[in-house]
Amino acid sequence: MIQRGILLDILDRQALHPLFQPIMDLHHGEIIGYEGLIRGPIGSELHLPQALFRAAERTELLVRLEMLCIYTVMTQFIQAVLPGRLFVNISPFALLAGALSDPLLKDLIGEHSELNGRVVFEITEGSPQMDNESVVAGLMTLRERGFKIALDDLGEGFSSLRLWSDVRPDFVKLDKHFVTGIDKDPVKLQFVRSLKQIAEKSNAIIIAEGIEHRAELLILKEMGICLGQGYFIGRPVVHPESRPSAAAQACLDEALISANPWSKMVLQRGRQARLLLTEVPTVTVQTASEDALKILLANPELNVLPVLDGKVPVGLLNRTMVDKFSHGYVRDLYSRKSCTVFMEKTPLIVDVEMPVVALSQLVLMQGQKRFADGFILVREGAYVGVGSNFALMQEMTKLQIQEARYANPLTMLPGNVPVNEQIELLLGNGQNFCACYVDLDWFKPFNDVFGYSRGDELIKLTANVLINHADKDIDFVGHIGGDDFFVLFQSPDWEPRCQAILQAFDNAVQSYLQHENLGDGCYVAEDRRGNRAEYNFPTLSIGAVPVGRNQYRECHEIAAAATEVKKAAKKISGSSFYVDRRAMPLSQARVLAAA
Repeated sequence: MIQRGILLDILDRQALHPLFQPIMDLHHGEIIGYEGLIRGPIGSELHLPQALFRAAERTELLVRLEMLCIYTVMTQFIQAVLPGRLFVNISPFALLAGALSDPLLKDLIGEHSELNGRVVFEITEGSPQMDNESVVAGLMTLRERGFKIALDDLGEGFSSLRLWSDVRPDFVKLDKHFVTGIDKDPVKLQFVRSLKQIAEKSNAIIIAEGIEHRAELLILKEMGICLGQGYFIGRPVVHPESRPSAAAQACLDEALISANPWSKMVLQRGRQARLLLTEVPTVTVQTASEDALKILLANPELNVLPVLDGKVPVGLLNRTMVDKFSHGYVRDLYSRKSCTVFMEKTPLIVDVEMPVVALSQLVLMQGQKRFADGFILVREGAYVGVGSNFALMQEMTKLQIQEARYANPLTMLPGNVPVNEQIELLLGNGQNFCACYVDLDWFKPFNDVFGYSRGDELIKLTANVLINHADKDIDFVGHIGGDDFFVLFQSPDWEPRCQAILQAFDNAVQSYLQHENLGDGCYVAEDRRGNRAEYNFPTLSIGAVPVGRNQYRECHEIAAAATEVKKAAKKISGSSFYVDRRAMPLSQARVLAAA
């Protein structure tokens, strides 16, 4: 094979190039170590790691390649005098095949190595055919030799969850799938939160991989995730910096709070899997297949039959067993043999305390084929019952309805409860921010004359203007009811943003009215007493309350101050902006009106 020849040449010449990507403490901004990554020769078809390792697997050179990768990364790490820990990848296959026993690595991983006590071996996803007990034994041997263990890409493959339970790694690296867009996906948010809870109980530290945006970093930090890695923090390079990127450092220095509403909402208080528990008959590993079949036939409503070894669940029998026994030769061959012959050996097994949102993500990871089997529930590893995925879907629907109560149904912006929670979070963090009460003027007559449909369009127009002029990562936009909005600005340039909001609103309203042929700035209609009256088209009033450290104690104080300032803004003709300067010298108080 051509690729085998190319790969052998690379291995013989040791033509691999190491790169190092920093891993950062998300709370203190310190680089605690680096992951060593590998590239093939520049310009080669095997330059990228995916191509390099695929070629090694096809040509049965994987063990030799992984050994050389470890040697290259460790050697360059020492030469570059990089601080902190070195995270090195190794597959279970290469570990069990003796990749670390190569003489080339003797001095690098021996007890007198410069790296002694600093190496963390990242265990990548293994082959489904690999014996789990052998992998666990190999990892325990590494730990006995003084190495730390990290479980890589958690969530990419289902078997990694079982490995976590058996090995109890020092670090767990969360697959970037669950990090990418976590600020926009409440299910990912809850899934990560659940994994964090498991990590805390097993004394593991989570490392979030694939952090590429400020919003992702903010929300992970707010959730209490300890360590992070990704392009936003630092890219893989030959000579990495000892500090995170300027953008990441600024994010931490400013002590910003995520503006993501879902991170504070009811989803985090989600119901647990134990609510889905159903008691069903069970069998043991000693139960004969024919006896297990009789139980299924006697209970036509029974979809699954758990198989236990003592108190520990080891598999599931489902109703496909009935179909298989319809063939006479199957009954003749297997009727007296253990029912384990027919069981599903890797069922979904979860703790009764797991939140249902995280459970739903695990079910999705399993795929459609095993949906009917449901899941087994355990407490401290011991069997307690089963749950159905249909019941899980019903519970998820309830949660989604519950979540909707916290959002305005017209704009889908967070309502009063999330706004208050965000204010309390900002106050608790001692963060400087500006609370702005935003209200439409002349909205009621407009709604009465032109109809609720056009009134709804105007409210949605207002929401879009606010969203477009807020920093989506750190500025919180809420819709507290009717034509009232509330914006919490952490952006230091909140004043020009508010002025831009007024200008954009006036422009948008003018364009909208001209398009709908509704008039030119005003219209005549009957008032509540039946008299003809002239009304202005809607304008916008913003009452702004700058909040400094220790200036307010509770969200209700801020809401009251903002309401008062908003009333002052509404007294000004046209779209207006009034800033509360009472905490400052009187000479600095001022009124800002839109041009």
